[in-house]
Amino acid sequence: MTIITDALTYLAYILIFPGFLFCFLSGMLLCGIDRKLVARMQKRVGPPVLQPFYDFFKLLGKETIVPAAANKTVFLMAPLVGLAAQVVLQLFIPVFSFHAFRGVADVIVVLYLLLIPALSVILGAASSGSPYAGVGLSREMVTVLAVELPLVLVLLAVAKTVGNALGTGLCFSLTDIVRCQMENGSLITRLSMIPAAVAMLLIIPGETGSHPFDAAEAETEICEGMLAEYSGAPLAVYKLSHAVKLLTMTTLFTALFLGGIGGGVQQLVSGLAPSLAGGIAIVLEIIILFLLSVVLVAVTVSFTHAVTARLRIEQLFKFYWTVVTGLAAISVVLAWYGL
Repeated sequence: MTIITDALTYLAYILIFPGFLFCFLSGMLLCGIDRKLVARMQKRVGPPVLQPFYDFFKLLGKETIVPAAANKTVFLMAPLVGLAAQVVLQLFIPVFSFHAFRGVADVIVVLYLLLIPALSVILGAASSGSPYAGVGLSREMVTVLAVELPLVLVLLAVAKTVGNALGTGLCFSLTDIVRCQMENGSLITRLSMIPAAVAMLLIIPGETGSHPFDAAEAETEICEGMLAEYSGAPLAVYKLSHAVKLLTMTTLFTALFLGGIGGGVQQLVSGLAPSLAGGIAIVLEIIILFLLSVVLVAVTVSFTHAVTARLRIEQLFKFYWTVVTGLAAISVVLAWYGL
């Protein structure tokens, strides 16, 4: 009976929360809020917040056209692999005190899972046989190389800082990272972690391929780039994967730098309703997590979209390997010396 219960519990984690259903609803809402905010910043009315849902279901009803020169299996499977990786990634990111999956090397798993959606887009574009997609995938490869180094340094800085606090040297468990912050305060309040937090905020639009870091798609130059040959349901899945990545990157930032908020929520709920503390705390933490995601999207994605021009690919690479990497490296050095 215990085996069946555990199996049903994990199935609920994968399909409902924090898995597919949560990713679908929250990611699409974040995407719609982002579009609305950008429009308002540019003094436009903008589309409804629910427009990404309308677009997704409309694309599902459209015909899927596979290019004659394409490798059909890879072309159709690539979007599904990328989306599956995003959902699995969300399962490893704690919602403050709640965690679906946990381990001693969650940070390393997250690092690998973040690569899979980008690689799936590259494989899908390569299998399409389109020259426009070929240009787009080459730009995407450069973007991945540009973003990975500062991301690794940010994760290393956090792991070292938490490891120092726990006396373990390095801590790669996201659950322990959040727990340490709930006991000792959020990492973003530490002076040594501010450069890493700023670097992570700059990494979010690069990882999600949002403007001005959208060189791989560049609608005005290469006609949607990697997605040039996609239509119908596969294109809908790619759009959903982009929306979910907005969620996963913002929730990852919250887990790395704002995890201490969960401790305050638990204390508040325990004082008001001790008998229902567990369930109410989780609901409040989910709401707070989503609101924090909205704020982070507004700051990192919408604002930069509204006020900056799109970067050329060489500018993007230089920006990440100098400015962003430099910020992350500062935090690594400070963390290594226990500051």
